Amino acid sequence: MNSEIKAQWHKSIQEITKQNWQSILGNETIPFFHWDWLNTLETSESISSKYGWQPIHLTLWDKKKIIAFAPLYLKNHSFGEFIFDHPFVELANHLGLNYYPKLIGMTPLSPVEGYQFFISQEYCKRQITKIMMNYIDEFALKNGILSCNFLYVDEQWKQYGESANCLCWINKQSLWSSKGEENFDDYLQRFNANQRRNIKRERQSIQKAGLNISILNFDQIDLEILEMMYYLYSSHCKKWGYWGSKYLTKDFFINLFNCEIKDQIVLFNANRGNIKEPIAMSICLANNNMLWGRYWGSNEDIKNLHFNLCYYSPISWSIKNGINQFDPGAGGQHKARRGFEAKPCFSLHRWYEKRMESYIKEWLKKVNDLTIQQINASNNEVPFKKKQIDLL
Repeated sequence: MNSEIKAQWHKSIQEITKQNWQSILGNETIPFFHWDWLNTLETSESISSKYGWQPIHLTLWDKKKIIAFAPLYLKNHSFGEFIFDHPFVELANHLGLNYYPKLIGMTPLSPVEGYQFFISQEYCKRQITKIMMNYIDEFALKNGILSCNFLYVDEQWKQYGESANCLCWINKQSLWSSKGEENFDDYLQRFNANQRRNIKRERQSIQKAGLNISILNFDQIDLEILEMMYYLYSSHCKKWGYWGSKYLTKDFFINLFNCEIKDQIVLFNANRGNIKEPIAMSICLANNNMLWGRYWGSNEDIKNLHFNLCYYSPISWSIKNGINQFDPGAGGQHKARRGFEAKPCFSLHRWYEKRMESYIKEWLKKVNDLTIQQINASNNEVPFKKKQIDLL
């Protein structure tokens, strides 16, 4: 290891200046790894040790210059990850091991692909990844941590993590991809005739209910609108009781107003003529290439409103704005029939107990092949041209 390269651990992102953090990210990055987004999660206490998310970010320095960082969290539960590790919990219990706390690398509360160790372009990613992994190993062993888990990893960075002896677990996510359509009617041509009719009926039902869907960009988004978004999100979560997964506080939505990433927010607002009196809203984030659907809520139970606000309107907006891909968020029950194809997403795992690692390594060989088969089967249900993924 280069004797000039040193690591630092940080219990808050505010211990790392925004200038240093963003100097590594650059301009064209996923908004969920922007300093402002992660800082807003922390300062709003949506993410905190109180709720089982202790920030423990790792930075790497060459003398006094930051050269890399990894967003990391110590967790004492598995909520808010969307990679369901219950089999690992059961195995640890069976072996008499303490599964928690565990070390997690991801953008919290969002199943967003793209996690990696963010490394200055001046340095070798493979080499720096191994150096950072060594520091993580040292930290885990010193503190009695059973595992380190990197979720929804960037596909290009995945090779560096695997070369540092991480095990890969394949899961499934949904994605809409542009095929060069110029409008939503072009998109409908992908479908068979029966599903085209179904989608048209679902979209027309919103007009028959007397609703408009307005699209609000950053210059139309004020504090009042963001507070309404929280109210709708909160109300939606309450409908599911304990399982509602209400993670974000009101302060999170309010603080977004003063964030640099505010200009990447897109709100889809269902109303009866006044955007200040929304019936429902969904909040998305975008960069130049991709749109991510995140949270939604409604104060009326209107048939097909969710599909229109969270699927069809974002797809139409993406086509109009030259966005190549739309990630609608977790879950896939209703997405295949509406044109979202399944694709593999990858997480990398590191275990610090030999029995645990050995059992999981054998289990992953079987489950990864099974997941690819399930992805292919799911895409065969999409009512347009099929896409086959080869087994690994």
